[in-house]
Amino acid sequence: MDQRKKRGFGRKASLAGVIGLAGAAMAACDVAPPDNAFFNFLRMGWPEGITPEATAMGNFWVWVWVAAWIIGIIMWGIFLYAIFGKWNAKKAEKRGDGEFPKQLQYNVPLELVLTIVPILIVMVIFFFTVQTQEKVVALDKNPEVEVDVTAFQWNWKFGYANIDGSLTSDGQDYVGVDEERQAQADASAENPSGDNPIHGRSKSDMSYLNYNEIETLGTTDEIPVLVLPSQTPIQFNLASGDVAHSFWVPEFLFKRDAFAHPETNQQQRSFQVEAIEEEGAFVGRCAEMCGTYHAMMNFELRVVSPEAFTDYLEYRQANPEAPNSQALEAIGEDPYAVTTHPFNSERATPNGANSFDPNEQV
Repeated sequence: MDQRKKRGFGRKASLAGVIGLAGAAMAACDVAPPDNAFFNFLRMGWPEGITPEATAMGNFWVWVWVAAWIIGIIMWGIFLYAIFGKWNAKKAEKRGDGEFPKQLQYNVPLELVLTIVPILIVMVIFFFTVQTQEKVVALDKNPEVEVDVTAFQWNWKFGYANIDGSLTSDGQDYVGVDEERQAQADASAENPSGDNPIHGRSKSDMSYLNYNEIETLGTTDEIPVLVLPSQTPIQFNLASGDVAHSFWVPEFLFKRDAFAHPETNQQQRSFQVEAIEEEGAFVGRCAEMCGTYHAMMNFELRVVSPEAFTDYLEYRQANPEAPNSQALEAIGEDPYAVTTHPFNSERATPNGANSFDPNEQV
């Protein structure tokens, strides 16, 4: 009887240890893991995030792996102990035990534990999944810069919709809507002839797209560079001019699809970041297979200081005809993309040339 009690206590202690270790690991999901080779390995190639949202996702990813390894190692230990240890057939024969080890089926307490423990593990993981997800998709970050992003085959257009007065040279909030072009787009919603077959809208409806006074348009020869300030809450409003695309900056650890008619199709077009915490140049890509030149649909995110962004915005306002490259030069930045370069989008490439030489830019 005493031996049985000891065994029961040992089982309970082991199970409590599994739950405790897994719970402790998961409870640290919003805490940065130690900076060492093992925890860096657990990132499995994920880049370091440059926003608080990306950091939360990276931490969650690593701690889930920690919990999985803890549970896995314990279970592997039990398997190996069962195979090579106490229940090994040859060792049992030497001990004079029966042909079969003690059978545990219909052990109600054990079966309850083996049912409840996985449920608890899944519930804990689910809780932290929702917690991280809510942090990433929340639209409560009071953005000081609002950017309109339009994806199209096979490039990007970026425009500044709203900018807080703390980032403008005159201290006034900047509203960047191009009223004339926006009115033209709104007018395209319905065909005066009555030919409006798409839920009462015309085939050429572009009213869902946003048009701004200050825009950066990508071309075959020049990849678009989106300039944004660091340490500033930002909102991205996404839409597609044709097929489905996807806005992806790897260091955001997050992508969001861009659709045509997002509201009509009940798609959320906006997402926010609390801040971009690192200045520099970061490659951006389309992460949704969108046709022939999908792999060539790149852009660059250029993060500068808030002061430099104010100077950049002032230059763009004062020189509406100047290209984005000149505005970047005016604030001491490289005028063209440095993280990637455009491709030759012509179909006729018999010599195999498929890349564009950035040195040819004028």
